[in-house]
Amino acid sequence: MSDRPGASSPGAGNVTVVGVGADGWAGLTEPAREALCRADVLLGSARQLALVPDVRAERVAWPSPMLPALPGLLDAHAGREICVLASGDPMFYGVGATLVRLLGAERVRVLPHPSSASLACARLGWPVDEVEVLSLVGRPAETLHRWVQPDRRLLVLSADGRGPATVAALLAERGYGGSELTVLESLGGPDERRLTGTAAGWGERIAGPLNVVAVHCRADPAAQVLPLVPGLPDAAYDHDGQLTKREVRAITLARLAPVPGHLLWDVGAGAGSIAIEWLRTDRTCRAIAVERDPQRAARIGANAAALGVPELRVVLGPAPGALDGLDPPDAVFVGGGVTAPGLLDRCWDALRPGGRLVVNAVTLETESTLVEAYGRHGGDLTRIAIGRAAPLGGHTGWRTMMPVTQWAVTKT
Repeated sequence: MSDRPGASSPGAGNVTVVGVGADGWAGLTEPAREALCRADVLLGSARQLALVPDVRAERVAWPSPMLPALPGLLDAHAGREICVLASGDPMFYGVGATLVRLLGAERVRVLPHPSSASLACARLGWPVDEVEVLSLVGRPAETLHRWVQPDRRLLVLSADGRGPATVAALLAERGYGGSELTVLESLGGPDERRLTGTAAGWGERIAGPLNVVAVHCRADPAAQVLPLVPGLPDAAYDHDGQLTKREVRAITLARLAPVPGHLLWDVGAGAGSIAIEWLRTDRTCRAIAVERDPQRAARIGANAAALGVPELRVVLGPAPGALDGLDPPDAVFVGGGVTAPGLLDRCWDALRPGGRLVVNAVTLETESTLVEAYGRHGGDLTRIAIGRAAPLGGHTGWRTMMPVTQWAVTKT
């Protein structure tokens, strides 16, 4: 391991991670083979360990669950040359990234194999940079919803042989039954195989346990298109009337300014629309929806799953008390409970420097609270008035929605 610039010497607690494909030893580079031959301990799944021929290392199969046991396994073999086996590229939804987070990059040497995504694109003739790659390993299938768009190409890493049927059923339910599916089994191995079909016609076909599902999305004529930009149709949400309406929602998200990796608090979340559309802007965005009503909280979770962001965290309880212990936010939206004593001060104090606070008001009492906060902190006050055309007798007229007063401020 000392041949890598900046790496500590062997025996100093370093770990080498070797990516291995379905072709096993034959597909490894010479540095990867040398690392395996030099190791004192070889960690990996039973399948991965079986791909490596006789080497002197002690073989240790991952326990289940693996992640909680990982620190203890590393401690148990401290001072020994540890080599960890991973499927394909260890930094692509793999254990390599986990080890870097745990140990630091300076203690982890990664020797990658071509990823399953690279191999799949090579077989299909798809440019890798034009494909969205997703993993359903340990993740809800609803994660796909966000990425299903007309003519989009997806690569989905399955958790098991039932993965393709799960993907097909989700696509058909969304109105994408004509989507073309290509299932690639055991990529790079001697038993590599390809299955093809459409989402509507896939049924319950079971694939091999190691498979990648390639999807060319084809929207049915009646399929609803849900873009990733803020301002989804109000009908996309299940709600009881407590919903930030489409036009106001788009303006609100623009002022909250979603940034990759940033955390949003959606306080008094109602149907969860602000948090959901914040998450849909980038896969690394994070959000917490705080809601005091149990039925609305349950509805938020269902809306999040249906719109492709099942990772949304929902906290049940009244604010400001429910905010205790939450990670500091980069942005806060307050849509309900604005007049609760201490709420705005609690949100302001929690904001990171440079964070954005946006509050919407529709009542005079709430508006008075915003005017007072505006006087203390500055920012912008905006009156938003929206009119929608609606039937009026035998004609069409404008129906004006309740005006919204919006306070937006950045913490310096």
